[in-house]
Amino acid sequence: MALFGSNNKTEQLPKTIRPTVIKTQNVAKEIMDLAKKNGVSASSLDFDILEIETFTRVKKDKTETDWEEISVEELHKLDDATAILNPNFEIKQVYEVEIYSKEENDIFKNFHAAVGANATKCKIYLSIKAGSEVSTSPRFEDEFLNYINKSKIRAGILVNIFDEMVKDVVSRISALAKVDGIIRYDKNQTILIADAHEPTATVNDQLIAHYDKEIETGNGDRVDYSKRGFIHSVLDGDILMEYIKPKKGKAGRNCRGEFLEPPEPEVKFAPDFNVDDTIETVDNKENIIYRAKASGYISLDANTYKIKSEMDVGEISFKTTGSISTGLDSDVSLSVKENDSQKDAIGSGMDVEVKEIDIKGNVGPNAKVVAKRATIEGQTHKSSYIKADDLTINVHKGAAVGDIIKITRLEHGSVDGKKVEIVQAVGGNIKAKDIEIGLCASFVKATASRLIEIKKLHGSENIFTIDPLLQEDKKDGFSENKDEINQLRISVKEIKNEVEKYQRLVRDNTASFNEVKKRLMHYKKNGIKMPAAFLNKYRQFYKAQEHLEGIIKEYNVKNDKLHLLTSKTASFQDNIADARIINRDRWIGHNELIFRLVEPPIELSYKPQEGSLDKIFAVVETENGVFEIQAVKE
Repeated sequence: MALFGSNNKTEQLPKTIRPTVIKTQNVAKEIMDLAKKNGVSASSLDFDILEIETFTRVKKDKTETDWEEISVEELHKLDDATAILNPNFEIKQVYEVEIYSKEENDIFKNFHAAVGANATKCKIYLSIKAGSEVSTSPRFEDEFLNYINKSKIRAGILVNIFDEMVKDVVSRISALAKVDGIIRYDKNQTILIADAHEPTATVNDQLIAHYDKEIETGNGDRVDYSKRGFIHSVLDGDILMEYIKPKKGKAGRNCRGEFLEPPEPEVKFAPDFNVDDTIETVDNKENIIYRAKASGYISLDANTYKIKSEMDVGEISFKTTGSISTGLDSDVSLSVKENDSQKDAIGSGMDVEVKEIDIKGNVGPNAKVVAKRATIEGQTHKSSYIKADDLTINVHKGAAVGDIIKITRLEHGSVDGKKVEIVQAVGGNIKAKDIEIGLCASFVKATASRLIEIKKLHGSENIFTIDPLLQEDKKDGFSENKDEINQLRISVKEIKNEVEKYQRLVRDNTASFNEVKKRLMHYKKNGIKMPAAFLNKYRQFYKAQEHLEGIIKEYNVKNDKLHLLTSKTASFQDNIADARIINRDRWIGHNELIFRLVEPPIELSYKPQEGSLDKIFAVVETENGVFEIQAVKE
């Protein structure tokens, strides 16, 4: 039996290396080589800075000269013109360091930071990870400065140049460490630790066509190829094109001491075109601007750009021009020449927006035309939409909106305008302030706010309506007016009741108040202390008088406003009293006349007898509050 036992298990200690002193320009490489040689991880090694030597030289005629060591003081005196930004100037640093295995008691062992840089390495940052912490020590300021310098040396960044801000950074963080004893970082933090001379980028020449707007997209990311910009509209003063002149950038030097020479600019787009007197050329130091001196569209004729206002096209379709949108203020007048009755001058689904347009032929299905003035000599499809302040259409089947609208033949289309003149109406829906129909067939619905006049009536089943609230703005205005009147009536009634209540209160207590007032004046005159009960009574009555005056003023203001709004509502009613439905022909078939009253909100209907010669109809108040439709004189 053995008296002493044995244990074969031995504790594995981290492998360490013998401290090694090295003089080098590349400390990171030496650490990697030493780690590999000793079979340890490079991250387990650290180093101390023993000496930093800085050398400079200036090449002459592209021949190398000897390196000369300079001090830190001399380094800080280097100026931009003769040294730092001199392409022949060179700078390097040689470091004498002692490399050794990291110690367990390193105060920065839980301080996780890395050196980062921008693309040119002109700005260097110390990026501290969230969760990092470091404890203070008697020499913390020196130790933290040493930590930053070692981090820079590992990354190949020069020390004691371009890093004037490091002193303040170290001082600030050291102050925090002294106060709290430990510094913790709850979130990532980035600190600038070097800032060299950033080069200015070289500018290559560029020609920007500002007039050429991007193709609009429809739903999602799908491109609407129907809007591909056949005509590029411009307004007076718009910048059409801009030529960016080439410019070589300015040199720089980064925090590794490397000189950064900007490349020569590329010249590819120098203007080789001309412009006429409709375009202004402004030649600046950095660019050339081409600005419109008129409104219209930009055109390139024989290598010369110019602004035009009139254009002729054969047709507007997906295959030829695509949709055209120059805006209503661009002074563009468009003439569409296609007049074949079997073809569409404005193709299916096309959108056209110009100031003026003359269409010789037809407007196709789902086409949309918007202008200030439009003329259509063909016919419109039932699914088309036409809008213009001044609109003339030959045969209309779609939807038309405008101010002054003239139609030769309406075939079941819709018309919404201010003044509408129709030579012949065969079905359709018409809304306007004034409507004039030369020959009215059947199934026409005409609604006006002032006048409907029929020259000849050749059909039946027509409905002619007078509605003073026809236009949306009037309808909205009346609705708002009515709501405000209802609210005011309630408020005026409540205030009136309160006025009457306080008037009774003041009237019933005036005698008592005068008596109290007389006694108080007597007490005051004779220097007798006034009884509190008398004072309270006096104050209560006085406040009641003040309140009465205030609510009387409020009542008068609201009552005046109520009268004003009521008279405004009455004006809507006056409009219908002046409105007329006129048929210059004999009445035939079944037709209906409708007058819509505003107050009271009722609808009157009248059906003229077939063969009747009554021509002019109006709404008449036969007795107070009773209205009916009657034939009246011219």
